[in-house]
Amino acid sequence: MDFSFDVETKRLTSGLFDFMDSHIYPAEQIFADQVDDGDDPWLIPPVIDELKREARDRGLWNLFLPGEHGAGLTNLQYAPLAEITGRSPSIAPAALNCSAPDTGNMEVLSMFGDDRQRQRWLRPLLEGEIRSGFAMTEPDVASCDARNISTSITRDRDSYVINGHKWFCSGGMNPHCEVFIVMGRTDPDADPHRQQSMILVPRDTPGLTVTRGLHIFGYSDGWHGGHAELSFEDARVPVENLIGAEGSGFAIAQARLGPGRIHHCMRLIGMAERAIELMCRRANSRIAFGQPLATQGVIRNWIAQARVTVEQLRLLVLKTAWLMDTAGNREAHSEIQAIKIAVPSAVGQIIDRAIQIHGAGGLSQDFPLAELYAQARALRIADGPDEVHENSLARAELRRHQ
Repeated sequence: MDFSFDVETKRLTSGLFDFMDSHIYPAEQIFADQVDDGDDPWLIPPVIDELKREARDRGLWNLFLPGEHGAGLTNLQYAPLAEITGRSPSIAPAALNCSAPDTGNMEVLSMFGDDRQRQRWLRPLLEGEIRSGFAMTEPDVASCDARNISTSITRDRDSYVINGHKWFCSGGMNPHCEVFIVMGRTDPDADPHRQQSMILVPRDTPGLTVTRGLHIFGYSDGWHGGHAELSFEDARVPVENLIGAEGSGFAIAQARLGPGRIHHCMRLIGMAERAIELMCRRANSRIAFGQPLATQGVIRNWIAQARVTVEQLRLLVLKTAWLMDTAGNREAHSEIQAIKIAVPSAVGQIIDRAIQIHGAGGLSQDFPLAELYAQARALRIADGPDEVHENSLARAELRRHQ
């Protein structure tokens, strides 16, 4: 078993580390200052555009997307790169045009969109000219079960008419968000997994209202476009805006969420590495009761456990990436669920202990730990809560032993 990276991955990894040191880390304080100085919490700080230009000049662009439309990397090749960007999750993914929800939306358009949809929406997304939103979750139903989704998409001659209520629409508050991918029901009487469809709804569609932005533990998450609440009241779009065929929404969602889940887990490992680095620096430099914190047994225990945990998680994520590449996303379903269960929870605990070592400073904006914790905790709910994945994974395991 060979654990080394191939030549292309090594080249990109080296270039990305250099970009992080020379541009991303120095931009973190600039980014924070520009956010604080702005009147609109959803406005993307100007420094992001500067970083995007630099990243593109360096060939660090659309690394997430395999095939002809992206950088052509496999999941296994992208894993260490996504991990590096996770060390600065508010800035680095956006700088590389590798941030959600655009990544998932570009994957959907790449896999299921027709030529017209790709030209109209995928091309400007790949170029970083526009942003997009993804509207699946609803406030009135348990949206972790897609069969509960109640937003209606009704055919009316050459149009579809959309009515419903969505929230936590990723990317929806970004001022550059020009289109939403919306999941709703086209046939409530069909088989439960053939009732839903996905459709492209431009932001300026009459009947679509962005009612408010939602915060995550008090953070606007404006760096990736925030989370919007949407109202659809007889919003009408052409039939050509339907992605794939009627009734294919559930299958498209599963194809979209598989890569999305592993990308989150890849970045989470980078977040954990950043937390460990900060933990060790603080433990070595902070004096309490006459000695550095690093001399305390409990601190050393936390650091050791964090290192072991990260190494275990990384191996599981890499195995999942390899399986997705070699056997397909369907065959890697259980592994994708396993990492989605294990990684956010474990990384959240590592960040929590890093916060504890930093004391009051760990709760403040002077360190990235509070925001890292908020993101890690949110990912125990995003793309399906822990309990749903645990239940599904357990069913699969039980079937193996019947």
